[in-house]
Amino acid sequence: MTNAELQKIVETISIQSFQKPFLHKAYFNPRLRTTGGRYMLGSHDIDINRRYLDEHGMDELIGIIKHELCHYHLHLEGKGYKHGDQDFKSLLKEVGGPRFCSLLPGVNRRKRVLLYICSKCGLNFERKRKINTRKFVCGRCRGKLRLIKEVVLEKGQS
Repeated sequence: MTNAELQKIVETISIQSFQKPFLHKAYFNPRLRTTGGRYMLGSHDIDINRRYLDEHGMDELIGIIKHELCHYHLHLEGKGYKHGDQDFKSLLKEVGGPRFCSLLPGVNRRKRVLLYICSKCGLNFERKRKINTRKFVCGRCRGKLRLIKEVVLEKGQS
């Protein structure tokens, strides 16, 4: 599918589902990795991740387009266009768009946990990012921190 074909599909879905025209650009963006699509607030364009079409098919693509068109039309009307806004949630439900897109195979779904301990008072710290132990100290006693271990969990585990 080309960008011109995608543009035509987006314009058609906009008229059919929203009864409003889509007057900006829609195109495939090869740099998108973790999301199905993106609505650009400044330019009002819509980027789509081609991998979702390749991996999940046309139904998933149509769902992503509906989701992004909800952002588009609500933003242009001055209504709540963000994911948490009630306007967005109700319009999304009305047009049958998904709240989230499916996961792509091979996308990193792991959660990293770093465990530190204070060498002075024994307080344990759990962090997502590494801490520079030469620069940062324990918040309770100002003791030296030491990395105990790094645990990598699949999402869904705790």
